[in-house]
Amino acid sequence: MKEYIIRPHHGMCLAFFSGKGYSEEFVKNMTEIKSQLAKNPLVCITGEADMLCAFCPNNKDGICTSEEKVREYDRQVLEKCGLSVGDVLPFLDFEKLVQENILLCGKRKEICGNCEWNELCG
Repeated sequence: MKEYIIRPHHGMCLAFFSGKGYSEEFVKNMTEIKSQLAKNPLVCITGEADMLCAFCPNNKDGICTSEEKVREYDRQVLEKCGLSVGDVLPFLDFEKLVQENILLCGKRKEICGNCEWNELCG
């Protein structure tokens, strides 16, 4: 089974993804990856651009133009979920950690409330 590379903060993005995004290609990629992740493959936590970043206009040669901001999102997700870059776990376990440690206890906005997509994450 294929291993997926995921930035920590994308655990929050995936939870709220509703078919909206930067472009048609971005939305298609996000939809396909979300569908594959629902099958519970292994995910490797990374601190760099991942598969979801592939069609993001902020991805410039593998570096996010908002790198400082998203690195802080990642740091906080890692801290709150007790994870580290390089950890490998089933996606549904990662999703559960994000749900229980961030989303269900109302911490999402303090982590990424300044994101341009914040209004989509109700």
